[in-house]
Amino acid sequence: MAFILLIGVISCTDKPLDVFPDKEWEYDTSKLPPRTVNEAEAFLRTLETTGLMVVQGGKVIYEYGDVAEVSYVASVRKSILSMLYGAHVASGEIRLDATLKELEMSDVGGLFPTEQNATVFDLITARSGIYHSASNSGDLLEYAPTRGSKTPGTYWLYNNWDFNAAGSVFESMTGKNIYDAIYDELAIPILMQDFDRQRQKKDELPAVSQHPAYTTWLSTRDMARLGLLMLRNGRWGDRQIIPVDWIDKSTSVITPFSNMNPDFMRTGPFGYGYMWWIWDGEFASGPYKGGYTASGAHGQWITILPAMDMVVVHKTFWSSSSGIKFNVKRQDYYRLLDLLTGNKPATQEELIIWGGLDVTGEKFNRRK
Repeated sequence: MAFILLIGVISCTDKPLDVFPDKEWEYDTSKLPPRTVNEAEAFLRTLETTGLMVVQGGKVIYEYGDVAEVSYVASVRKSILSMLYGAHVASGEIRLDATLKELEMSDVGGLFPTEQNATVFDLITARSGIYHSASNSGDLLEYAPTRGSKTPGTYWLYNNWDFNAAGSVFESMTGKNIYDAIYDELAIPILMQDFDRQRQKKDELPAVSQHPAYTTWLSTRDMARLGLLMLRNGRWGDRQIIPVDWIDKSTSVITPFSNMNPDFMRTGPFGYGYMWWIWDGEFASGPYKGGYTASGAHGQWITILPAMDMVVVHKTFWSSSSGIKFNVKRQDYYRLLDLLTGNKPATQEELIIWGGLDVTGEKFNRRK
C-alpha cells in the first residue's frame, strides 16, 4: 500500500499526486503497452538479467526476475555516495573546496605536492589528477597520464582512487561509517525492504592504498527506491532527505562527453556530474532529456528519466566467491531502455533473432 503527498494548493488544476511506496510497492502494470512488454521480454530472454523493475508515477509498471535478491551493485555505490554527500555538504560538515592537504590525506608512497591541491570537488567529479593505484580494479587507470602531469580539476579520468578517497573524506568529515549512513539516512527513511547492514563490507588492499572500496550489496527493489528518491528531487513523502539544489548540481554535466578521457569515451551518450552519468548533448533528447544514471560493472543500473517520470533498475547476479558471474553489456542495456521507453521499438529482424534463441530461462534457473 502506498502513501501519497499533495504538493501545493489543492485545486483541480494541480499536477497529479506524487506516489511513494510504503512497506511494499504498488503495482499498475496496465501502463506499459502489451507490445512493449512482449518486445522487452523477448529481448530479456536473450540476456543474463536477474532483476529488472520499471517504475512510473511511483508505481511498478513492469517487473522481471528476482527483485528481492540482494547482490553486488559494483560502481552504483559511487552514485549512492553522491546522494549521501548532499545533506552533509548543506550542513557544512563536508566542504567541497577543502584540499587534500588541508584534510591531511595521503596514501601509500605519499602524494605529490600538486596532487595535494586536489579538492573534494575534484574527487567527486573524477578530476583530481591523482593517478595512484586504487584498492580495487574496474576503472580507466591504465589510460592515465603520468602522475603529477595534470593540474587538479583540469582533466577527467574515471579512476577508482578518486571515488574511494571520496569515501574516506565522507567518513573523516562526518565521523560516520558509509554503511551506517546508508542505513540511517537512506534505508530507514525510504523504507528499504532488503537492506542488510551485515552484508556490507569494504574491499581493502592496504599494501596498495589506504582508501578501501565501499563495496555495496542491494536488491533491485531497494535500488528502485533510491531511484525514486532522486526522481522526486530528494523528497520522500513529506521529508526532504537530499537537498533539492544538490540533486540539481550533482546530476548536471560537469564534464561533457566531448571532454572525457581517453578519447573512446567521447562517443556519448554520457557526460559526468557528481558521480552520476548524465545524458549529454544530442543524446539528451526524447525520453532521455534530463536523464541520468548510476552504472556498475556486469549490468548494474539505476536510471532516472524525468521526462517520462520513470525509474529503470537493472541487475545481474555477480559473485566472485560463488563463481556465478552473469553479465549484460552496456549496449544491450541501452537497447532495453529504448524498448521500455518506446524510443525505438523492436524491428521485425530483431524479433526473429530474439525469438529464435533459447527462451527456456535455463541460465536464470540454474542457480535457483
